[in-house]
Amino acid sequence: MQGRVVIVGTGHAAAQLASSLRQQGWQGEILLVGEEPCAPYQRPPLSKDYLVGERTADNILIRPAAAYASHGVDLLTGRRVLSIDRATKMIALDDGQQLSYQKLALCTGARARPASIRGVGSPGVFYLRTLADVDGIRANISPDKSAVIIGGGYIGLEAAAALRGLGMAVTLLELQERVLSRVCAPEVSDFYSRVHREEGVDIRVGVEVLTIENDGGVKTVVCSDGSRFHADLIIIGVGIIPNVELAEACGLAVDDGIVVDELARTSDPDIVAAGDCTNHPNDLLGRRVRLESVPNAMEQAKTAAGTLCDRPVPYQVYPWFWSDQYDLKLQIAGLSEGYDQVVLRGGKDRQRGFVAWYLRGGRLLAADCINRPKEFMVARQLLARKLAVAPAMLADETIDPKNWLS
Repeated sequence: MQGRVVIVGTGHAAAQLASSLRQQGWQGEILLVGEEPCAPYQRPPLSKDYLVGERTADNILIRPAAAYASHGVDLLTGRRVLSIDRATKMIALDDGQQLSYQKLALCTGARARPASIRGVGSPGVFYLRTLADVDGIRANISPDKSAVIIGGGYIGLEAAAALRGLGMAVTLLELQERVLSRVCAPEVSDFYSRVHREEGVDIRVGVEVLTIENDGGVKTVVCSDGSRFHADLIIIGVGIIPNVELAEACGLAVDDGIVVDELARTSDPDIVAAGDCTNHPNDLLGRRVRLESVPNAMEQAKTAAGTLCDRPVPYQVYPWFWSDQYDLKLQIAGLSEGYDQVVLRGGKDRQRGFVAWYLRGGRLLAADCINRPKEFMVARQLLARKLAVAPAMLADETIDPKNWLS
C-alpha cells in the first residue's frame, strides 16, 4: 500500500474511493484525474437546488477542494485520459503527460444519452448532466420565458418542477405512452402526471420529436404528428450511457458497463471500477446489474478501496434511489423489474403521498414511497432480510409498518 493509485473520474465514486483508501490505510500517492475543471461535486442538486439558484457551485462540492490536499490526494482536473497501457501500467493524458500506476480505479461514470433529433446543437438547447450544462440552462431562465423538456424520466420531471417553481411556462414531451414508463407502474406514472398538470406543466405523451428549428433565437420543437411547440429554452433528458470506452480499448471485459466481481475487481487484478459505469453481481437480487445511483457509487467505491487495501468486503446492498419534485419526496427501495402485482398503500388520486409495493409471485421486489419515509425505511429492511408480508397487510393503513419486521 505504498505505491500510486490513479483514479480516473471525479464523480461520487471517485471522491468516495479516494477518501476510503486513506481511511483503510493506503499510504502511497492517490491521484484523481477528471475531465471537468472542478473538484468532485454532487449531481442530484443539478436538476433541483442548483438549477433554481438555491445552492452555489461551492455548496454542491462533495468536499472542499482543500480537503483533498490535506489528505494527500492530488486533483488533476480538466484532464482527459486518452489510453491505458495495462502491460506497462501507464496512462496517457490529453496534455501529453504520462502517469504510471500500481493500482488503477475506473470511476468514469456516465454521460447524457444523445438524442437523435435534428437541430440538437442549436443555441439554447441543453442536456442536463454536468455543472456546465446547468450553468448554460440557468442563463436562459426567466419567469416570462417558456421551456420545452424532451423526456419524461426523473431528470425531465425534476427539471419541470424546478422551472415551474421559477414561474416559467413548461411543456414536457415524452415518446412513450406515459412518464416514468421504464421505472415504475402505471399507477405511479398517473400520479406524477396528475401532480405536474395541477402545477401547470403541459405534459404530452406518445410524442416523437423530429426537429428543433431555430429562427432568430425563437426555437420550435417539431413532432412527427405535425405538432409544434415554441420555446426560449429546451432541455433534453433521455437517459444516460456508461463511459466504458477506456476500459474497452485496453481490453477489459465490458457488457452493459465495465464487468466487475463482488469485490469491484475488473478482469485485470490491478484495476478496480465503481459507480454508474460498472456491471456487478448482486446475490440479493440474484443477477448482475448496472445501477445509476449515488448510493451505489459510494458503497461500491468503499468495496473497491477495501479490495485495493487487502481488506476485501463483498458489495451486497439492496439498491435505493430518490427523486424530489415540488413537495414530493420519492424514495425507492429495491428494483421493480419483473413485477406481476402492484399493491397500493394510500390514495394516489387524492393524497400527495402513498406507497406502491411491487411483488412477483407474492414476494416483495421493491417499493415506491412518496412522502412516506416510515414505509421506505421498513421496505429496505424487509428486502434486506427477505421477509414476506401478505399483500393485504401491505395495503392496510391501520397497521404500523414496523410490525411487519417482527
